[in-house]
Amino acid sequence: MSFHYLRSLLLASLFSFLVPIAFIGGMLSLLLLLGFVPGLMLLGQACTTQMLAFLGTFGNGSALEGTIVIGCACGVVGALFDTYIFTITTPIDFNKTVSK
Repeated sequence: MSFHYLRSLLLASLFSFLVPIAFIGGMLSLLLLLGFVPGLMLLGQACTTQMLAFLGTFGNGSALEGTIVIGCACGVVGALFDTYIFTITTPIDFNKTVSK
């Protein structure tokens, strides 16, 4: 394995972990801000409550744990996709002898 592959794997899994967490945080922030708009308070609060209940499903009742579980799952999937792309794009030389 090369250093480039390990760096690519680390970056792919890190970004795949951070993007869903940022998306969930942005959605919660947007819904909380929507709760301050007159006429949309009930909608913002209801959507925030439903989203926190959804995240609590993945985190044994804790929305923060649910967010981390979703981020970890996406990070593993990102690492698997990066590994797949590495194996497809790397040529295999069958004539090369294995050195000990």
